[in-house]
Amino acid sequence: MGSFVYASRCKARGDKIAAMISLETIGYFSDSPDSQTYPSPGLGFFYPKIGNFIGFVSNVQSRALLRRVIALFRENAKNPFEGAALPASIPAVSWSDQRSFWRHGYPGIMVTDTAPFRYPYYHSSSDTPDKLDYDRFTLVVSGMESVIEGLDQL
Repeated sequence: MGSFVYASRCKARGDKIAAMISLETIGYFSDSPDSQTYPSPGLGFFYPKIGNFIGFVSNVQSRALLRRVIALFRENAKNPFEGAALPASIPAVSWSDQRSFWRHGYPGIMVTDTAPFRYPYYHSSSDTPDKLDYDRFTLVVSGMESVIEGLDQL
């Protein structure tokens, strides 16, 4: 895994990394009822059943970063979003490159549309660009631009 090698080298050099942000599938949204599921059944009691939001996910140790990112995103957000600091042992919480940074003691978050839990074409031959919602995708990118600018001012 490239991210693991990179994070290892950063740690060996003593790099000070304040935030690792993994953008993991951020372009599919659905306004249909019950279009959102979760990797753990209990999460459905606390989070929406409609897959029209972007998710911010961290491990428990990165919750301060998660709170800061959500606060910055909220300032300019034009679309719904949810955030959760969860144990990395919950399936899907550590499925992206932020995990490699967590393993080296760096804070990290995943920004995601939760594709495996809402996108019916995920990793199939039908997963084509026409399935993405480019208007909402653009809003996420714009919001993340504000996040990165805000984090840069720390």
